[in-house]
Amino acid sequence: MNIKHFTLAMRWMRSHKKLVLFVIVMILIAILASCIGGDGSTATLAAGMIVAGVEDGKHVVDGPLTTELSNEGSPDLLLNEIDQQIVKIRPMSTPIDQISRFGGSKHAGSMVVDYYSVDTKPTKTALTDDVEEASTATSGSSPVTVIHTDNDEIFDPTDTILVQNNPGYENDGTTESGQDLMLYVLDRDQNGVTVMAVNGPTIKGVPNCIPGILSGNPLVRMGRAASELDVQSPQFESLPRKSRNLCQIFKMQVEQSTLQRLANKEVGWTMSDQEEAAVYDMRLGMEKSFLFGSARQLWDNNKKEYIYFTGGIWNQAGKDFNVEASTDLTVDKIVSLMRAAFTGNSGSKRKILIGGSGLLSRFSKLDYNRVITAGQHVSKWGIDFTELRSKFGCLYLLLSEVFDEVGMSEYGMVIDPEYLQKYTHIPFSTEQLNLKKSGVRNVDALVMTEASCLVLRYPKAHMRILSR
Repeated sequence: MNIKHFTLAMRWMRSHKKLVLFVIVMILIAILASCIGGDGSTATLAAGMIVAGVEDGKHVVDGPLTTELSNEGSPDLLLNEIDQQIVKIRPMSTPIDQISRFGGSKHAGSMVVDYYSVDTKPTKTALTDDVEEASTATSGSSPVTVIHTDNDEIFDPTDTILVQNNPGYENDGTTESGQDLMLYVLDRDQNGVTVMAVNGPTIKGVPNCIPGILSGNPLVRMGRAASELDVQSPQFESLPRKSRNLCQIFKMQVEQSTLQRLANKEVGWTMSDQEEAAVYDMRLGMEKSFLFGSARQLWDNNKKEYIYFTGGIWNQAGKDFNVEASTDLTVDKIVSLMRAAFTGNSGSKRKILIGGSGLLSRFSKLDYNRVITAGQHVSKWGIDFTELRSKFGCLYLLLSEVFDEVGMSEYGMVIDPEYLQKYTHIPFSTEQLNLKKSGVRNVDALVMTEASCLVLRYPKAHMRILSR
C-alpha cells in the first residue's frame, strides 16, 4: 500500500467512525467466545499437560507452566502460606496459640531459649517501728528523724514518701490540710532512712515537725525532689532477670492408603480434610502444652537422645487472685479482680481473660452496672471475645475448654498480649513422606512439624485466677 492509498483509507475511516467501531467490537466478542467452552467454562488458549520423563521426571507440553500444573507435577515446589491457613482452623478452641501466631514469632537459634524480663522497683512498704514525735530542730529549721521499714532499700536521698492515714497540715502548722503527711528523704544507710516532714505540724513553736506514726503504717514512695543547684541524682539501676524455656518439637502425621484415595466415597472426604482435622488436633495439644507444660529435658533410652518439653505460661505468671469456690461472683469482687489485673504492673489497659466453663458461667450470672459493663462483642486475632469494661481497663473474656479438660473449670488466667512472646526454632512446616519408594507402606503420608515455646516477658502483667 502506497502513501496515496493509505491516505484514502484514513479518510474513509474518519468518515465512517461508527462502522469501524462496530467492526472492532464484533471482533472482540468473537475472540472472547472462542475462550469459553460449550458448558460455559473458560478454556485456556493453550492448556498444557504433564508427561513423564525418562527418569520419572515431570515435563510440561502443549502449554506454559501454570500454578495448577506445578502443584500437580511437584506439590512441594510452591510454598503455601502455612500460618495463614493454620490461624483459620477453629481459632476459638486454641486462643493462646492463635494470639501467639498473630503477634509474630522470634527465631530461636536452639531448642533452649534464654530470655530476660525486667521487674519494677517496689513503691510501697510499711513501718516496722513506731515513730516518736520529733520537734527538736537538728537540721536547719526543720527536725529530722530515722525511720525503719520493711524495705528500706527502695528509698534513696531526694525521694518523697507519702504516709497514708496520717494527716498533713497547712502552712500555719495547726490546721489539717486534708492531705496525707509527706516526708522527704535526706539519707539512707544501715541504720535506717533519715527523713524530714514536708507538711508537718508545728509543735512547741517548731515548724514542720514529725508527728508520731504507728508501726505497720503504709508508706508510698513518690517522686524525687531536687534543689535548684542539684546537677546529679542518686543512681537508678535495674537488672533484668534471666529465665529459660525449652522448645518442644510438635509433630503430627497423616496417612492415606492408595486404595482409600482411589475408592468411591459417599461424601467428599479427601486428604485435605484429614490434614485440617490433624492440624486442629495438633493445635489443641500445643495449647495444653503452652498453658500447663513443664519445662524438662528427658533422656529417651530407646531413641538414645534427649526429648525437650516446653514450660507453660500458667507457671510463669507473676500474680495470683483468689475467688471463693462455689459462690456467686459479685460486682465488688470483679472490681477487685480488675484492680489486681491492671494495677501495679505497668501493663497495657486491654488484657485477655481465659477460663474454664465454671468460672465463665459465674461471670455470666453477674448483674452488671455502670461501674462494670459487659455484653459488647469484640473480634481480635480472629477470635470473638466478650468485653468487660471498668475504670481500670478492659478484659476480653473467652471460654477455654482446655481448663475443663485438665480439671480446672473454676480457674482462669489474665494475659497481657503485649508481653506474650513466641519463640520458634522450627517454623510450622509440612513434608511429604515417600513411604512407597522406601518400601514401608503403600500410602500417601504427610508430616507436620513445629518446634516452639511461649514465654511471658513481664510476669507481673499476667495473673492466675485461683478457686479456693
